[in-house]
Amino acid sequence: MTRSQVRRRLALEWWRQLALTLAPLLVLTLSFGATRGNVEVLQMPLFIAGAASMFVSLPLFGAYKRALVATQQALDSDAEPAAWIELAQRRRIAFLGAGLPAWIAAAASLTGLNAVALVLLALSSIVLLYLYRIPRQLG
Repeated sequence: MTRSQVRRRLALEWWRQLALTLAPLLVLTLSFGATRGNVEVLQMPLFIAGAASMFVSLPLFGAYKRALVATQQALDSDAEPAAWIELAQRRRIAFLGAGLPAWIAAAASLTGLNAVALVLLALSSIVLLYLYRIPRQLG
């Protein structure tokens, strides 16, 4: 595979992960958004858990950044294919941490959590996912 093909594949993977991250929230909000369950007491703890889950991304981002630097250094060498594979693997793991706030928001939508709080959690996942885009300088 050429470098541009790898970059294109990683870009498509990012868009796919964005859709997979936001889909549960959208589906559950559209399906059950108007109903409020008997678990309204869980609204605030779930919002706090969603906000705190952003900190899961800190060590994952560090590992991704190290893999990104290693890939930059391995360009035009025999180690380049292995570096791209390692970068993709680190990024996939980091995607899971970045998706946590939106997935917790999806669960919180079943409790009738306020729309503003749901949007804040979804936006935090989008911002975290944006950190994992492959920079133009790489390649």
